[in-house]
Amino acid sequence: MSLREHPRAYGTAAVAIAFTAGVLVTLGFKDLYPDLEGRYQQKRRWAQRNRRNSNSNKDNRRSSIFWGPVSLEDHETAENALNLRSSGIQPGIEGCIGGTPLLEIHSLSEATGRTILAKAEFLNGAGNSPKDRVALHMIQVAEAEGLLVPGRGDTIYEGTVGSTGISIAALARAKGYRAHICMPDDQSLEKSDLLHHLGATVERVPVAPIASPEHFVNLARQRAAEHTASQEDESRGFFADQFENPANYQAHQATTGPEIVAQINGRLDAFVAGAGTGGTIAGVARHLKGDAKLSNVRVVLADPQGSGLYNKVRHGVMYSPTEKEGTRRRQQVDSIVEGVGINRVTENFEAGRDLIDDAVKVTDEQACKMARWLVEHDGIFVGSSSAVNCVGAVVAAMALPKGSRVVTVLCDSGTRHLSKLWKKIGDMGLEDEPKPDDLFTLLSIEQPKDIIT
Repeated sequence: MSLREHPRAYGTAAVAIAFTAGVLVTLGFKDLYPDLEGRYQQKRRWAQRNRRNSNSNKDNRRSSIFWGPVSLEDHETAENALNLRSSGIQPGIEGCIGGTPLLEIHSLSEATGRTILAKAEFLNGAGNSPKDRVALHMIQVAEAEGLLVPGRGDTIYEGTVGSTGISIAALARAKGYRAHICMPDDQSLEKSDLLHHLGATVERVPVAPIASPEHFVNLARQRAAEHTASQEDESRGFFADQFENPANYQAHQATTGPEIVAQINGRLDAFVAGAGTGGTIAGVARHLKGDAKLSNVRVVLADPQGSGLYNKVRHGVMYSPTEKEGTRRRQQVDSIVEGVGINRVTENFEAGRDLIDDAVKVTDEQACKMARWLVEHDGIFVGSSSAVNCVGAVVAAMALPKGSRVVTVLCDSGTRHLSKLWKKIGDMGLEDEPKPDDLFTLLSIEQPKDIIT
């Protein structure tokens, strides 16, 4: 008897065929979109977390803005993550960390024929730099490990050229700790003044090589050990160790990278950043090429003069002309630029070094001219490391097809660099003399043929 002659059998077969087809389609759909289940669970976690934040203040030490997951394809979830700052009352100053905007620098886009975007990290609300993310995560990890206990009188010690110390000082006060900062005495006075006003103890120490016990990082480590060894009270000294502490790059891998991916909606050709500790470029690179699987994105290091990282990336050897016998200077990184540039490979930089595709060397003159250009053409007033990043972004963009998209980082405001970078800009006459309207002439960079008019 055929199926056509038996309606019930025909119906049963039709249902079986439909069920099988549905299973096959579902499996195929899952192959195309393997993260659907993760996205669904992620939405549930975000909804639960937001309800807890609105109904309870039991745990005000952790910001859902800073640590919330962000998904590339799930635009609704990503939008929620990036807009949490303005969605209600935040749990203290740490609630203003993360979720920084990604802005287009119009003058650089117009000049290059590529879209130049910048992560406005100077809008982080504790210390006004990307180091806010790092300082918060280092403190949270130390608390989880019992190395820091609020209210015990603990002190956070750090060796820094400024920005990390400022972030630590602000968050230390907010979370019940003291801060003790060691920094080189050749850094801008604005930074140490700000640290004093934030209640930190500041040691400005002579510049010394990293091998010396008098180096600012080694002094901070020593001060922390002396504090802990003292028997005066139960308080402890915690050495944050931003250069080697993996919480540094992990903060950027967990937050900065996902935010960028969500903001660019998957369209990105290059990411450009400088390296001091190396945490930003390593953490973002690990997220872009690892977590987000954007393997075609070029990661480019922007390195100031005097630093050896350019040669480490390009040639595999840490070498700078300032190290040549007979020419070695008192300070190896002989540059007006603060915050980026170093002549050793830190653990944080090493965590992402294999993911860095290229490097761009930026001179002090280029950095000064770029800083002034950004003010005149875009109203953006930033410091030296941001200027280095923007020069690097322009050079990296020129190696990409017209219409490509490049993301870089604006690290901190120019108000922290008045006595050094901006004084140098004034001394160079950049604020008074007529300057070329052509960016490539100004920076002495070869103008690409595809945008010559």
